[in-house]
Amino acid sequence: MSTSPTPPTPDAADGFGPLYLTWDDVGTATRTLSEQVAAAGVPQVVVGIVRGGMIPAVWLAHRLGVRDVRSIEVTRTTSDGINAAKTTLPTTRNPASLGDLSGLDVLLVDDIAGSGATLAHTEDMLRDLGAAQVRTAVLTVNRANWARDAEPQQVIDYIASLNHTWIVFPWEGQQHER
Repeated sequence: MSTSPTPPTPDAADGFGPLYLTWDDVGTATRTLSEQVAAAGVPQVVVGIVRGGMIPAVWLAHRLGVRDVRSIEVTRTTSDGINAAKTTLPTTRNPASLGDLSGLDVLLVDDIAGSGATLAHTEDMLRDLGAAQVRTAVLTVNRANWARDAEPQQVIDYIASLNHTWIVFPWEGQQHER
């Protein structure tokens, strides 16, 4: 994935500042993911994790020709700031918004996986709601936060890129201006 031309700045956590992605970067990432997903079969439903996962979820749904797009709000960060604190467990709001998933092939999408806890929590929820198959896709993984024994590629089905720093997406607005 390409990045915007701003060079990384020092950061105490990982030696680099945040990585600012552009809309072109997101377009390239969703193209990569859609090719990976299509090769394994187009899902019946795309579910985006609100907030950051909805934009790539909709983009992927269009690229894959999937009209059934749903959302679920699951969060771990306590604010929108760079390197924001995390809650111990993911917090879910309005799980009823997913509707009936019985017997469906579902693609679960988020913008980023840090520890992988939000994705795993939501994947379990979709299975509990009867999804026959749940596949996962993320634009990027922040390896600096990954704390699982298994590598991200062993846990997440489709990954556009791996990074080692905080990622700022183009939809995150003015609070992250360089």
